[in-house]
Order: sequence, then C-alpha cells, then structure tokens
Amino acid sequence: METMIHRDALSRFGNALSDKTRTEVLLSLRTGPRYPSDLAEQIGVSRQILSNHLACLRGCGLVVAVPEGRRSRYELADPRIGRALEDLIGLVLAVDPSCCPDADADGCC
Repeated sequence: METMIHRDALSRFGNALSDKTRTEVLLSLRTGPRYPSDLAEQIGVSRQILSNHLACLRGCGLVVAVPEGRRSRYELADPRIGRALEDLIGLVLAVDPSCCPDADADGCC
C-alpha cells in the first residue's frame, strides 16, 4: 500500500513539473505566496491560462488557495514541496540533446 501512495505522489509531482508554466508557478511559490494576477504577469501568460494551471496544481495537491477578502492568494500546500524543488534544482543532470531535441513537442524528457 505504501508503495502505491509513493508512486501516486511522485506521479502527481511529475505531472506538475512536465509543463513549463506549472513549473514556473511552483518555482515562484517556493519563495512565498502570490496572487494569480501577479503570477500571470511574472510568468507572461494570461490570467485564464494561469487559472487552468493553478486548478491542475490544486488538483495534484501541490498548491492551496488562501481566501483574502474577495481575492485568493496561492501558496505551496506543504513547505516540503519547496525544499524538494530546491533539491531538484541543485541536481546536475547530463542531458543528451539528440535524445530530446524538443522535449515540449514529444514530452520524451
């Protein structure tokens, strides 16, 4: 049972990181909470696109919306997510460009 839980958690995290916009959202939130309008401007996407990505990240259990009056701010659901991102950033990966010439197009990497 524990293995399935671990697998599912890693799959959700991998799904979130498989998209550049979601990755940018998570990287931004690791330094502190943000409002959607600020995130959209910082990342350079429309508010609607950002809203879709935030919904995905909420569904994966990686971010939470904290109501503040008529607005909501977003933050990582658990501080350990930020530490995990820092650990991943610290890794040095050897990437073979011939394997993944355009990772966005075919998602191989």
